[in-house]
Amino acid sequence: MQGVAKAGERFTADSQKLVDAWGTDNAERFWTKDGCPLAPRSKGGADVIVVDDPQMPVLVSIAKRLDPDRPVIFRSHIQMRSDLIDHPESEAHKVWAWIWSHVQKADVFVAHPISKFVPAEVPRDKVAYMPATTDWIDGLNKKLSDESTRGYLDDFNTLCRKEQRPLLEYPKRDYIVQVARFDPSKGFDDCLAAYAHFRYNSPFCKGKPSDQTPQLLLCGHSSVDDPDGAIIFKDILTSLDDDYSDLKESVVVMRVGPSDQMLNALLSCAHVALQLSTSEGFEVKVSEALHKGIPVIARSVGGLPLQIQHGKSGFLVQGEDRDDEVQAVAEHLQTLFADEKKYAEMSRYAAQNVSDEVGTVGNAICWMYLMDHLTADEALKPQERWVWDLAKEHAGSDVHAGGVRLPRNLTT
Repeated sequence: MQGVAKAGERFTADSQKLVDAWGTDNAERFWTKDGCPLAPRSKGGADVIVVDDPQMPVLVSIAKRLDPDRPVIFRSHIQMRSDLIDHPESEAHKVWAWIWSHVQKADVFVAHPISKFVPAEVPRDKVAYMPATTDWIDGLNKKLSDESTRGYLDDFNTLCRKEQRPLLEYPKRDYIVQVARFDPSKGFDDCLAAYAHFRYNSPFCKGKPSDQTPQLLLCGHSSVDDPDGAIIFKDILTSLDDDYSDLKESVVVMRVGPSDQMLNALLSCAHVALQLSTSEGFEVKVSEALHKGIPVIARSVGGLPLQIQHGKSGFLVQGEDRDDEVQAVAEHLQTLFADEKKYAEMSRYAAQNVSDEVGTVGNAICWMYLMDHLTADEALKPQERWVWDLAKEHAGSDVHAGGVRLPRNLTT
């Protein structure tokens, strides 16, 4: 769906049948029996079904077959490249045709708030927009004490020693971080290139010994639905050996286990965060970094321009080619390390200008609005509106009033 598959890699009709059979088998074993969620409402099933992302679209068909009048929501939270999907001969179109054969039965199509993420076949009156959200008081975001932070950083360095990686030398050295899955669309190779340009050419780093320059940290959880993770991880290490051997002791590349609070500490202590994705839906790690007062440098792709206010909470880069973008990232790194006043202004602005729409409150309001309307037998035709705005209107509130509001530029 994002055009990042390897050359020659195909999701064939046989593969589609296999995935449908797998989804059907799981449904019949666990979810369609009396009292289980996909069972008809008359037999104790759920009142509304939400099928999240395209891994098992057959569940939409199963839910509608068992209870045709029950509301079903399909939520798409990746960047679907409609420019690829809309070409009938493309591989993306063929995969989309399989997804759509099931998803067209859903009553509402919830997407990230960018119109280009919604293929042309989806009726616009079914489309509703919601950003990805995060929880400000869970382990990824809650305020950690200095002692806890130090403990998690020590634990991280213990993992680095075990994997024979360079140690994170904070607070002796500041560092730049990108927290993301090791995915082909996350731009890790560009993180390395931009860091190298910054180290080699910036006035801030020139003439300083290595141990007085910032480090680069690339880390994230692995994911069970991310088969490319190990390959990308290995590619980064190979690139360090082959292309940036003189910098490899300053670059920490780690897969972090299921410890939200460790990621919280690593993101909280960073000086700058990167998100150099080549394709991106709506990245919660950007929201989390901004909420912590960490300026973010990102590519101007997907939903990222809705999250970052250029020059205020971070910087967006979009050049003629990759080299232009890498150079722009390095120049912004120079600004954020050398200009302390500018950094303080951007850090303060970032922390104070994250919308409630991307947190727990916004998430809860949107889902409660959808459930309330769909279970009241009301016809819900979102017409490409943000669910947040629909909910505020329903409550009699001015959609433009009250706090920070994400841009409604739906064609980004």
